[in-house]
Amino acid sequence: MCKKVLFISDHGDPLAKLGGKQSGGQNNYVKQLACALAERGLEVDVVTHWSDEESPRIEAFGDSCRVIRIAAGHKGYVPKTEMVHLLPAFQREMKAVLPLGDYDVIHSHYWMSGLLGLALKQEYGIPLIHTSHSLGVAKAKATGNREEERLEAERRILASADRVIATTPTEKEMILEFAGDRASITVVSIGVDEAFEQAPAVKKTGKPLFAYAGRFEKTKGILTLLRGFRLFLRHGSDARLILAGGAPEDIDPKSGLPTQSKLRRAVDGIEEHVTFLGPLSQDELAALFSKATAVAVPSYYESFGMVAAEAQACGTPVIASEVGGLQDVVQDGRTGLLVSSRNPAELSRAFRKLAENKELADRLGRQASARAKSLFSWPSIAETIHEIYEVLHGAEDPAFIGD
Repeated sequence: MCKKVLFISDHGDPLAKLGGKQSGGQNNYVKQLACALAERGLEVDVVTHWSDEESPRIEAFGDSCRVIRIAAGHKGYVPKTEMVHLLPAFQREMKAVLPLGDYDVIHSHYWMSGLLGLALKQEYGIPLIHTSHSLGVAKAKATGNREEERLEAERRILASADRVIATTPTEKEMILEFAGDRASITVVSIGVDEAFEQAPAVKKTGKPLFAYAGRFEKTKGILTLLRGFRLFLRHGSDARLILAGGAPEDIDPKSGLPTQSKLRRAVDGIEEHVTFLGPLSQDELAALFSKATAVAVPSYYESFGMVAAEAQACGTPVIASEVGGLQDVVQDGRTGLLVSSRNPAELSRAFRKLAENKELADRLGRQASARAKSLFSWPSIAETIHEIYEVLHGAEDPAFIGD
């Protein structure tokens, strides 16, 4: 019987405040899944880089979960693009501070964690489950930037893990095309925090309000969002756009405007319509999403798109880029609207469509809520993943277990 699980989340500390540097969907997924598995009686240890020097090495959360922070020779923030150089030291420190042979399964999150998981699988014979969260091949397609070291590592991880968790059918197809049929894949959705499921229904009246939540990064489509909203305002709308997330230093405390010059220029002249709130708690995000006309997710690529699921759980339609897993999470014309990536004009038309047709927005919101209740539930997701752990832990040859 599987009782003790090791999560490896190299740069995604599950207890870091969401919306900051390297703190987004992966952090939230790791925390929520660990807590849901703990409710099923499992013990879950999460190893992650010790990026916040003020945090303790070991911190408990949930019913029976712990974060164990690994310095790997560099206690303090390290960009994830540079963290690959810390992996040898990360592995040595893990072996020094953890009883690695006591774990029944290893579940790695992101490709660098997958490399650590493969090394432990080979040394200790522990079954490895892997969730990518973001695929290098998807990023290369979206940005034109091929990271060969990452692509080579991901291909090896996806083909060698005992089971790969894809969060959408689109992601599964992409993995099979990239890694070949040696990859053993199960599609398991991502869930939403109960704060979103329990968010009170808010009657959406008054001026149109659109919301965004995420990091202030180019690939999240934030410039496309601001340009599209500017175009929308040219039709004489008195709508508002509220942006949550970004690191605290991304927002000027005096003006409340972004510190990045490109973002500053993007809001020049429309400041009275745009508000930057900084990182929010799950309860605060749920309150924002609930009162919004729609939530925008204009990413260049997403394996899943957790914000899109969270917004739908609040009964709010989503305007999302027609890329990656967002094509599965958002049903075009049923739970939201899909638009072409990097297309401000199309995004503007979607804003206008929902702002001017309250009946449509309300209908999409009701349908979004119903779909979220049936698909994005952490207890049912944890049950499925727990079953995978049990099968792999008890399998004589887990590499041959199919979907």
